[in-house]
Amino acid sequence: MSRNLGGRNLSEHELHTPHHEAVREYGLSQWVAIFTAIVATLGAIIAHESSLSANEAILYKNEAILKKTEASNQWSYYQQVSTKAHLMELAKVLAPQIKTGEYDAKLEKYAQQKIDLQVKANALEDEVKVADAHSASLRKPWQSYGMALTLLQIAISLASVSILTGRTWLFGGAGLAAASGAGYWLLALANH
Repeated sequence: MSRNLGGRNLSEHELHTPHHEAVREYGLSQWVAIFTAIVATLGAIIAHESSLSANEAILYKNEAILKKTEASNQWSYYQQVSTKAHLMELAKVLAPQIKTGEYDAKLEKYAQQKIDLQVKANALEDEVKVADAHSASLRKPWQSYGMALTLLQIAISLASVSILTGRTWLFGGAGLAAASGAGYWLLALANH
């Protein structure tokens, strides 16, 4: 039995053979399309998480820089007050005995200012350490996020090549690359 398709008579065997090959190829194509969609979605999620982590790390690093500047300003002010206190001590030594009481009050004021400035500067330096540590902990998973995205891109490339070449083993390699990428993503989440 034969059929006429497009002005050409095809035998029953010719009608069924291409159909089976097309189904086989369509099956691989369909699996690759689904696989690629899933891997691309996973890649988008990882990229989003990575950018959120990066933004938060930058925010804490900026906070650390601002606190460091504020602490530096406090230490500069501490130096100014210390210099004033030294000049006041010198003035007290050089001044007549009658005026030393005025200098004592100012020296006491400067001593208290120095204590307050030192406490404030030390507290700011502690805040710097906390913000820096938090920023570093948020930056730690970046390398894992990057490796995860790279492996997912490799998986998509291998899947595409498997369609072009008809090599199903390449599709297996794509699955392995995607699984490795997912593993790096889980590692990044664990380090977050």
